[in-house]
Amino acid sequence: MSEKPKLMSLTEAAADRARMLIARSNDPVAGLRISVSTKGCNGMSYVVEYAKGDSMMEEVVEDKGVKIFIDPMAIMYVLGSTMDYVEDKFHSGFVFDNPNETGRCGCGESFSV
Repeated sequence: MSEKPKLMSLTEAAADRARMLIARSNDPVAGLRISVSTKGCNGMSYVVEYAKGDSMMEEVVEDKGVKIFIDPMAIMYVLGSTMDYVEDKFHSGFVFDNPNETGRCGCGESFSV
């Protein structure tokens, strides 16, 4: 029997950053919520925000001790993705390695599938 592929996973850096953000939140937080919005020159953008709990029909992924709540409208766009956290001189934030992407804008703010 083959193992079901993970909906989404986190790198150690992303899990560390998520745990830190959750711990520093002023309000009780259950995890992070991933959704997508229509934005940018390629059409879609990832949205990461605090999740106080699950909403109807959300998928919940727990990886490396972090709960990720995935908006039902985002599932088909993030399936198989890995969320990472990068920090350099000019940028810091969550980034996604998404096998479903067919294009990404030059600034990295939006993607297409």
